[in-house]
Amino acid sequence: MDYANNILETIGDTPLVKLNKITGEVNALVLAKVETFNPGNSVKDRMAVKMVNDAEASGALKPGGTIIEGTSGNTGMGLALVAIARGYKLVCVISDKQSKEKMDILRAVGAEVIVCPTNVAPDDPRSYYSVSKRLAEETPNSWYVNQYDNLSNSQAHYEQTGPEIWKQTDGKITHFVVGVGTGGTISGVGKYLKEKNPNIKIWGVDAYGSVFKKYHETGVFDENEIYTYITEGIGEDMLPKNVDFSIIDGFTKVTDKDGAVYTRKLAREEGIFVGYSAGSAIKGLLQLKEHFKPDDVVVVLFHDSGSRYIGKVFNDDWMRDRGFLVSDVKMAGDLIKSAENELITAKTEELVSHAIERMKIYNISQIPVTDSSGFVGSLDESALFKAFIDDKDIANKPIKEIMQAPFPIVKKNTSIDELSKLINRENKAVLTNLGDGRYRIITKHDIISAI
Repeated sequence: MDYANNILETIGDTPLVKLNKITGEVNALVLAKVETFNPGNSVKDRMAVKMVNDAEASGALKPGGTIIEGTSGNTGMGLALVAIARGYKLVCVISDKQSKEKMDILRAVGAEVIVCPTNVAPDDPRSYYSVSKRLAEETPNSWYVNQYDNLSNSQAHYEQTGPEIWKQTDGKITHFVVGVGTGGTISGVGKYLKEKNPNIKIWGVDAYGSVFKKYHETGVFDENEIYTYITEGIGEDMLPKNVDFSIIDGFTKVTDKDGAVYTRKLAREEGIFVGYSAGSAIKGLLQLKEHFKPDDVVVVLFHDSGSRYIGKVFNDDWMRDRGFLVSDVKMAGDLIKSAENELITAKTEELVSHAIERMKIYNISQIPVTDSSGFVGSLDESALFKAFIDDKDIANKPIKEIMQAPFPIVKKNTSIDELSKLINRENKAVLTNLGDGRYRIITKHDIISAI
């Protein structure tokens, strides 16, 4: 009979899959190392087992102990599998930018999950780095994993992932492209491959808001590079010991939007349902296309499964709220989110206070003004503010006394370029005529959101 003694024995030997449509512009053979085939659905299963094995061997982790780690979710899942198989407790400290699916999955496999704020420095007592360290100090018979500085992380990929890729490509690999977070994957795989062939190029994919690319190019740790970003699993605001910059040939940065868009493209164009960092990795590879030649064999690694991003990248509302949905916006009509919503207006004889109240209720900054003949004026919040400075009793006066010129009216097929020229310092919006007496307002914010 052919079976595994436990789930841990199924880790590794993940497939290498040729990419066809999404890499059509790349003049080389592109192969994806799809790590979602691991039982925990991510590359982190490999290093989780290795780190636990080494901790057991050194005596740092004792029978019945508690494993404590700060994680973006995937390492936590790998550690959970080991904890279940070997009888350990697990506490995962996770940042609040990680997907709800990751948190729910960790709880489903028995981990205690503690959520910390993202937008704090690594040494802030509230950060998930600091909280995990403190819990390890306070918890009896516990072991703090510290995947960022625990070199068993990169060693796992030196021993497993690197040799697999070399064997699967029959030693013909010329480039390895991967997102960089803890640095374990790129450093371990890169070290092995360069020992086999020093000419192999190792490329890291970084996020905007992370320090890796600039530090690699200049040796400068620039705190001004650090800011909050949405992409999960890659980039850092510190320099983990697992990142061996001497092995990495270069970095390319990918935006949050491009990472999300290309994650969805992988699912729709290749049938490969993978996570956020995979989209960043493939977009990074496309940005590097001038480095590849027809005979090259480029391997890109996909870290984790798309199932962990159902509520984010694969949710249209989440994508739309962040302006990540790619749409062909050419005309005024394309900017109208819903033709069914009623146009909010005010009348010339109403008090200014009525217009202000309406703007508050509907959370709008501009409002058209009408009388029996149609649109005759407009109000916007900046004009209201200026009027208030001049006259503190303005709220009790009729709108006609302070209204501005009416908003220009355009047709649905008016181009975005023409539309943009009509919005300026004096005029904050335009009205779009949808026909049948229906009008909708388009503001500067609507145009910017569509960019």
